[in-house]
Parts: sequence; C-alpha cells; structure tokens
Amino acid sequence: MPINLGKVEVFVGAMLGVMLAFLFSSLAIRAVGKTAGAIIEEVRRQFRENPGIMTREVRPDYTRAVDITTRAALKEMIVPGILAVGLPIAVGVIFRYAFGGDGNEGWLAVAGMLMVGTIGGVLLATYLNNAGGAWDNAKKFIESGGLKDADGNVIGKGSETHAAAVVGDTVGDPFKDTAGPALHVLVKLLATITLVLAPLFIS
Repeated sequence: MPINLGKVEVFVGAMLGVMLAFLFSSLAIRAVGKTAGAIIEEVRRQFRENPGIMTREVRPDYTRAVDITTRAALKEMIVPGILAVGLPIAVGVIFRYAFGGDGNEGWLAVAGMLMVGTIGGVLLATYLNNAGGAWDNAKKFIESGGLKDADGNVIGKGSETHAAAVVGDTVGDPFKDTAGPALHVLVKLLATITLVLAPLFIS
C-alpha cells in the first residue's frame, strides 16, 4: 500500500514526527542552559568560600564541577530519550487500536512519522550545526583581528561587536555541540524503533 500524505493518519503522524525533532532539540538546548547555570553557581560558591583560589593558594574543587556536568548529562536527557523511544510506539499503537478502520492506520501513521520526522530532523540538524558553527567562527574571526571598520581599524576584543559575537557563540555552542548531533541520534533511533517494533503496528 502506498504512503499517501492525504490520508489523515499519515498526515498526523508526519506532523508529530517533525514536531518531535523541534521538541527534542529544544529540550537538549534547555538542558545545556540549566547545566551551565548550575556550573556558574558552583564556581561562584567556590570563589566565595575559598578566596585563595584567585591567588592560586587554594586548588579549586574540579571534581564537584565534573560531577555536576555528568549528573546533568544523564538526568536532563531522560525526558528526550523517553520521548524519542515512546512517541513512535504510542502513535502506532493508538492509531491501530483506538480508531476504527481497516487496521492499517497504525503503520501508516508511524510511516508518516518516520519519513517526515527524518526529513525534518536532518534539515534541522544541518541548520543547527551550520548556524552554531557560523556564530562560533564569527567570534574567532573577530578575536583574530580579521574584522576591520571602514577606516581599516581592527575591531577586536573589548568592542561591542566582540561582545555581541560572544553572545552569539553562547547560543551557537549548544546548537552545534548538543542539539545538532543529538538530532542525528534521534533520526537513527526513530528508524530503529519503528523497524524493530513494526509487528505492533501491522495488522
């Protein structure tokens, strides 16, 4: 049976698939922000409680910072992981059993989710990787002295342009280092879950 995007179940599955890519990437980016905030608070605490760190009389507690990032990396990706594994299963089972029809609704919905989710995920990952890399390289370009004004003067560190580039890089790093690569994993996971559990969706 051909996959017809005009069928309601295929269209709904396709919409859920592309929405999953955006939701998954937003959760990954938010996880980076929350973890960065926790690290900032930890660094401030150590500077406050041990002023000797600034004069190098006291060694910072690196272990605590590593522990925060490790725990956050595991904890913050629980929900995206469950979402990536659970949504294809939920869509297939719900469309197969909850709606009256010829019994093909389940696998048609999952097929739509897999195809459009893959297309949307690859496009979004490409955008995030390239946009994040562009922001990162813009900051490096300014810091290397490559940016000049109309009079030929170098616009470097300490300028408003550099400050703006640092802000852009702060956004770009989660794009290119977290959300973009994670979307490639999501696309592979969608295909794996769909193929392994296909008997659940097929009448």
